[in-house]
Amino acid sequence: MSFATTDLCDANEDLIATGVLRVCAPGFRAYGGLSKFKGPAVTLKVFEDNTWVRTILDEPGQGRVLVIDGGGSMRCALVGGNLGVLAEKNNWAGILVNGCVRDTLELAQAKVGINALAVHPQKSVKRNVGERDLTIDMAGTTVKPGDMIYVDQDGVLVADQPLD
Repeated sequence: MSFATTDLCDANEDLIATGVLRVCAPGFRAYGGLSKFKGPAVTLKVFEDNTWVRTILDEPGQGRVLVIDGGGSMRCALVGGNLGVLAEKNNWAGILVNGCVRDTLELAQAKVGINALAVHPQKSVKRNVGERDLTIDMAGTTVKPGDMIYVDQDGVLVADQPLD
């Protein structure tokens, strides 16, 4: 991939000023096998329940990024090793988790980008509760279905349109 979030910010200061390009608050760390990824967002809002995460990652990813608003919960993981393998198998570009992941050694082997706030060893509950394809607010910004997500070692960007 030939983008850098820093370069995208520098080249698009006007889009940042108008809100077309948004910078997520710092805090996301890379856990997947790819440290850089981009793609259109599929949004998901859940809380301590990853049933819908598996359902969505079981679909063809087509280079998209699953953006999970887990409410920033630090009480369980929403993505683990099996889901990392599933995301790679189904051609997802990445997963961005406003919450925790687990099985970090397995996630690091998956050829997919996976960024999250932290690690937690406990799995989530399975209540089949969540909302998909809605506008979510997380990390100080808004993410809509179809927004372009850009992630590298310097940060996470959300854009209303492709930038490169």
